[in-house]
Amino acid sequence: MTPSDHPTADSLSQSGIELLAAGQPARAARTFRAAIAADPAHAEAHHGLIRALRDAGYLEQSVGAALALVALTPADPLAHTALSISLQTAGHIPEAEAAAARARILEWKLQLQSPSPDSQP
Repeated sequence: MTPSDHPTADSLSQSGIELLAAGQPARAARTFRAAIAADPAHAEAHHGLIRALRDAGYLEQSVGAALALVALTPADPLAHTALSISLQTAGHIPEAEAAAARARILEWKLQLQSPSPDSQP
C-alpha cells in the first residue's frame, strides 16, 4: 500500500506532525490514533504516535505503541530503533539494548541483501 492509498490517514498523520512541531504532543497523539484507525498499517502514523506519547510523558504507552509497530513491521530496523528509544526513555535499559541490537542486525541483513554499487559490472 502506498501513502496515497489512504488520504485520510495521510492527512491526519500530517496534522499530527504539525501538532508535534507546535509542541502539542497530547493532541498529536490523538490525531495519530485517528490516522491509525483510518489505516491500521500506516507506519508513519505509528511512528508519530510513538514520538507523541513519549513527548507527552506517556512512556509506557509509547513502549506499547512501539511494540505494536514492531508487530506490524517486524523486519523494519526503524521500528526496532523506535522501540529501543521508547524503552530507554522509560528506563528499561536491558530491553532497550536488546531492541537496538535487533535493529542493527536487521540493518545489516538489509545491507547484505542490497547489491553494492561497487559490485556492478
